Amino acid sequence: MPPPTRSAEPRLHGLHTDSMSAAPHAIVIGSGFGGLAAAVRLGARGYRVSVIEKLEGPGGRAFVYRQDGYTFDAGPTIITAPFLLEELWTLAGRRMADDIDLREIDPYYRIRFDDGTHFDYSGDDEAMRREIARFEPADVEGYERFLAISERVYAVGFDKLLTVSFDRLWKMARRLPELAFVQFYRSVYGLVAKYIEHPKLRQVFSFHPLLVGGNPYSTTAVYTLIAHLERRHGVHFAMGGTGALVDGLVSLIEGQGGTLRFGAAVEEILVEDGDARGVRLASGETIRSDIVVSNADSAFTYRHLVPERHRRRWTNRKIERAKYSMSLFVWYFGTDRRYDDVPHHMILLGPRYKALLSDIFDTKVLAEDFSLYLHRPTATDPSLAPPGHDAFYVLSPVPHTEAGVDWTTKAEEYRAAIADSLSATVLPDLESHVATSRMLTPLDFRDRLSSINGAAFGLQPILTQTAWFRPHNRSEDIGHLYLVGAGTHPGAGLPGVISSAKVLDEVVPAPSVFARRTRETGAEEGGSAPAARVESGPSER
Repeated sequence: MPPPTRSAEPRLHGLHTDSMSAAPHAIVIGSGFGGLAAAVRLGARGYRVSVIEKLEGPGGRAFVYRQDGYTFDAGPTIITAPFLLEELWTLAGRRMADDIDLREIDPYYRIRFDDGTHFDYSGDDEAMRREIARFEPADVEGYERFLAISERVYAVGFDKLLTVSFDRLWKMARRLPELAFVQFYRSVYGLVAKYIEHPKLRQVFSFHPLLVGGNPYSTTAVYTLIAHLERRHGVHFAMGGTGALVDGLVSLIEGQGGTLRFGAAVEEILVEDGDARGVRLASGETIRSDIVVSNADSAFTYRHLVPERHRRRWTNRKIERAKYSMSLFVWYFGTDRRYDDVPHHMILLGPRYKALLSDIFDTKVLAEDFSLYLHRPTATDPSLAPPGHDAFYVLSPVPHTEAGVDWTTKAEEYRAAIADSLSATVLPDLESHVATSRMLTPLDFRDRLSSINGAAFGLQPILTQTAWFRPHNRSEDIGHLYLVGAGTHPGAGLPGVISSAKVLDEVVPAPSVFARRTRETGAEEGGSAPAARVESGPSER
């Protein structure tokens, strides 16, 4: 399918059908995976949907850069729950397999330690036991026990909590016994260390929180469910890159009659009598709606899009005191040769683990050493680079902008240090083979992606910022305002942000509620019925 037009000028895609023109209007702010998934779900329920995006094309953190014949996915590259995506295609009356070619990756990751040894992490049970035994035979039994607890955590955390709204404290309270049983009060590293002794293997089985912006030493053990999620459903890649999924979702929205508008920044969510009633763009244009769904960073949504006079819980002080995820330094580069010894996903751990994480999350110091995630999509899809060439990105977790690093001067120095490290380890003579290059720093997360403190994943997934303690999917402060994406429940990562949109099925009223009020009040077409609070329930869906 052709990609949507990308332009620096505001563009409008899709045309509402006559039958949709009288339907209640939903505005979705942002076209990241959470916003696109929300738009599909709302469209399937009968809303007239408008997606408004400040960037020149769709995707948000999953934006796609194309330069010099190379294609670079800007952000997420690991697909672990394809059934969540398939469900969106089904809702739109289509088959995902007709649009998207998903390939399972093997190994899932290669974890390389600073001494040159490595661990191939895969979905093959026997291969995993052999890999563990190479480091510590006694840990094979502990690994089996860890898998058992990971499966139990999955049964609670994924099956029972992921798509449930936690906008009422009792909803969390009734799950506390099950959560206590799976030791949610421990950290991910703490739970792994209970079963596995070898220090390198503890790193192998505890790094997953970094994929969703968390410190393994402080992220709640609920996130150990990722180990079972990967084992059960695999790790996949979409041919054409993650951008192919973005374009596929855009196609679903347009097929439902929804519109997508690019190059249009929302400056304020309009609130009347306590309810969200539309948005005002930076251009001054006002767009009315019955509901507003924000896929923007949750802290940014409250701090900058909703005037403080309308907020009681998410005050400026609360937002400023929250704990935010690390940021990222990302170097995208293409080479004029192939590095066929490098797998699709590779994690290169530095000489320090806990101390480096403390530098990043606690003291917020940009250390001289680093741990890296190296993505080589051309290992699976050579079409993402010219023939005989490779496309890469390398990602380094770094402190967010409160560290005070001047990335306008530091970026090139940091990139060069990473290039030297890669040349000395897995990409020999790298610098002489770089054919194209671009960088993303914490300043881009702050300014281009509108994330508070340049935090790449929003709020940290610590216990006191999980479930009921995160910004709710149904705003606590504003009626008819809903949140999706990494900064709300359930959290970051593709399964999390896509599931945040599924929560809307529980909390957003049925379109008939608004349509009935429009008829009763004689409101104009376009979704401008008088404001009234609506608490959704089973009878309204």
